[in-house]
Amino acid sequence: MRGLFCAGDLDLPFAYRLTQYISESKPDIVHCHSRRGADVLGGLAASFADVPAVVSRRVDNTEMRLIAALRYRPFKKVIAISAAIAAVLLDHGVEEERLEVIRSAVDAEYFAVQPDCPAFRREFDLDDDVVVIAAAGQLIPRKGHRYLLEAIAKLRDRHHSIRALIFGEGYLANQLRAQATSLDLDDVVQFEGFRDDLDDFVGCFDVFVHPALGEGLGVATLKAQAAGVPVIAFASGGLKEAVADGKTGLLVRPEDVEDLVDSMDRLVSDAAWREKLGQAGKERMQKEFSIATMADRHIEVYESVLNG
Repeated sequence: MRGLFCAGDLDLPFAYRLTQYISESKPDIVHCHSRRGADVLGGLAASFADVPAVVSRRVDNTEMRLIAALRYRPFKKVIAISAAIAAVLLDHGVEEERLEVIRSAVDAEYFAVQPDCPAFRREFDLDDDVVVIAAAGQLIPRKGHRYLLEAIAKLRDRHHSIRALIFGEGYLANQLRAQATSLDLDDVVQFEGFRDDLDDFVGCFDVFVHPALGEGLGVATLKAQAAGVPVIAFASGGLKEAVADGKTGLLVRPEDVEDLVDSMDRLVSDAAWREKLGQAGKERMQKEFSIATMADRHIEVYESVLNG
């Protein structure tokens, strides 16, 4: 297997190189993933090489109907990682018979292993009695961190034993740090940047909060649930499918800080309920979001394409 560099949707030389590669390797099917040229040019290359292709769509952003029609025309099947994304595609002209919903998966068995939480608390300087609230994602407007900081400022008045760890990088980093300072949260909120070992200790969080305003599915929330951590998320996009409201976590109205505060208050106050939601999340991830389930569904799609 060799890598082929792609500079984006307009990298026509990449389409030529990929066509040559597909023609030489002669696969039964080509599977493309959005975006950065792979869906547009990958579909064209597969067509030129006369090999059937499918594409996975992972984002819920909208686009012009004409662009969507051109983008997805070469593909026999369009796979959406959530029903929310499938609805966007339907609204933009992709035929229902070509759509399949196959949700992203997590390695449930990996996350089910109990991490070294005492070491985690030592590394992040967290006392044993502290309730740890965590968030992870790019520091960009769509991830909604500003609402989380406002909520933590209000929650701190009810609970003095909370700490919030925010993982991720992005162009809003300085602005969010300034907001935290203005809300007098420097002793409550810790900005920890990007951690490539986050999966190793996600199970040590007490509550995971994901206040994204739009999300294809929300893989970070799946990982948290697989690790037994209850999730609070805005009821937006695919997050309404990722989190089972009242069973594995809580869904709150998007941009509603008071609703977010109340939901966080309920979980911070009740350790037994956190444990119950966390266990249910583990079981749901193992049953509905496992790698085996995702792989089986993809094989079904491949066979349906190859069998006409």
